[in-house]
Amino acid sequence: MRRLIDAFNRRFTRFHTRVYVATGGWLGHRMTGPVTSLLLHSTGRRTGLRRSVALVYARAGDAYLVVASNFGGDRPPAWLANLRAHPEAEVNIGRHLVKVTAQVLVPGDGEYEALMAVADRANRGRYSRYRTMTDRPIPVVRLVPAR
Repeated sequence: MRRLIDAFNRRFTRFHTRVYVATGGWLGHRMTGPVTSLLLHSTGRRTGLRRSVALVYARAGDAYLVVASNFGGDRPPAWLANLRAHPEAEVNIGRHLVKVTAQVLVPGDGEYEALMAVADRANRGRYSRYRTMTDRPIPVVRLVPAR
């Protein structure tokens, strides 16, 4: 059953990303119902090419929070490695494009638990469940808008 759910989640995320990109943000921000999504544009760590992915997000002050849960999988998502290699990125919030700098927080970092709680509430408790599905630490990424 887990394999089927993972396969569905991956297909839906690819579809969601294509729709968000193709419509320039007209569709995609609220495509997942009451849970809002941003479109993260990062630089591929090996290729140097622009990579985009739709992600659920939360707000913490002026920053956006995304969680590298990979649906509770044992491997982190590729976008996390890209942000670690190249923290300068962009996000679409609907049609609005924002330059951001990524700050990766892991368990043990001072703000981690508080920010994870904010993100978990915004995603209806899914991150709490994902944390029980894997032994790997699940990072929270704070995307701070450029000034």
